[in-house]
Amino acid sequence: MKHFRTFTKEAVLSITKTRRYETRVGERIKVLEPDTSVEEGLMKSDAKYVLIGIPEDIGVRGNLGNGGADSAWVPFLSSFLNVQSNAFFPAENILLLGDFDFGDIQFLLENTIYNHEERIEAYRHAVQVIDEAVEKIIKLIALHGKIPVVIGGGHNNSYPIIRGVAKGLQQSGKIPSAKINCINLDAHSDYKLPEGRHSGNAFRYAEGSGYLHKYSIVGLHENYLPQNVLYDIHHNINIHYTTFEDIFLREKFNFNQAIAASVNFTTDTYTGIEVDMDCITNTLSSAETPAGITGTDARRYVHYTTQMSTPAYFHVCEGAAQLSNGKKSNTTGKLISYLVSDFIKAAEES
Repeated sequence: MKHFRTFTKEAVLSITKTRRYETRVGERIKVLEPDTSVEEGLMKSDAKYVLIGIPEDIGVRGNLGNGGADSAWVPFLSSFLNVQSNAFFPAENILLLGDFDFGDIQFLLENTIYNHEERIEAYRHAVQVIDEAVEKIIKLIALHGKIPVVIGGGHNNSYPIIRGVAKGLQQSGKIPSAKINCINLDAHSDYKLPEGRHSGNAFRYAEGSGYLHKYSIVGLHENYLPQNVLYDIHHNINIHYTTFEDIFLREKFNFNQAIAASVNFTTDTYTGIEVDMDCITNTLSSAETPAGITGTDARRYVHYTTQMSTPAYFHVCEGAAQLSNGKKSNTTGKLISYLVSDFIKAAEES
C-alpha cells in the first residue's frame, strides 16, 4: 500500500536493547511474516491490538499550528519496545504493523509553494490524501476483529480512524450501522468549521459524514474555545463536554467524575479513546500548555475510560520530540509509551 511500510523482526530487534535475564517488549511483540500482505497478515494474526504510527504534521500546519507532530513516533517506539515484557504486560497480544511515510507530500508542499495562503490551502488538500490512506489500513484492522492503537501525527487523523473503524466494525457485523462514539481528552474541541481538512476539525467532519454518533470532550480549556464552536457543541445533543476550569478551578466535580460522565454518555456502542498531548502540562506538542493536567492524570483517564467502555480504538496525537522552532523534549516518547501500555493493560483487565 502506498505510503505505508510494514516492520520486520530484524528492524524491531535493532531498536530493542536486549539484556540478560530480562525480556523486552521488542523481543515478544509480533510483526507480519515475510512476504505477507497487510490483509493476509491481519487475517492470520491472533494478536488483539495492532500498533501503527502516523508521523506527519501536515494537518497541524494546515491548522496554522507549530510543526513537529511527525517527530514523536520514533522516540515512542524506541521507548515502548524496551519496556519490560512481564506478568503485568505480556507483549504477545500486540502486532506492530508498520507506519506511514508522507515525506514525499511534505517535500512537495515545502519546496514548490511559497505563498502563505496557497500553502495553507495545499496542506488542507493534502490531508485528504492522508485521510484515504489511513482509512484503508484502519478499516482492515477493525474488519479482522482487532483494536487499532495509533500514534500520531496530528489530530486530523481522528477522522479517517473513526471512519475506518466504523466501516470495519459494520462490515464484520459487530454494529448495525457505521457509527461509533468517541471520548477525547483535549484542551481543544477540534470541532472547528469545515473550512478544509486540518487538525482542528476532525470531529466536525466525522460527525458531518455520519460516522461519529456521540462525542465527549474532557478538560476543554475555556481560553481556547471559539464562541461559535461553544455554541455548536453546547446545543448539540450528541456532544458532551467538561472544561478544565470547571474541574480544577471551580471544582464543580472532580476529574474522575468528569471521566465517568463521559463514559456514561458514550456506553451505548463502541467508543474510540483519544488523548491529545497538548492538554498535559509542559509536554512538547503543537500547542504546548503550562497549565494543564499531569501525566498521571492522563494515565488515569486512559485506565478508567478503557475499563468502563467498549474500546473501538486508541489514539494518541499531537505530541512532539522536536518542534519546527527547534524546541526539543526527551520525554514525550516515554510518556506516550506509558499511555499505550496503560490502555492495553486496562483493556485486558476489563
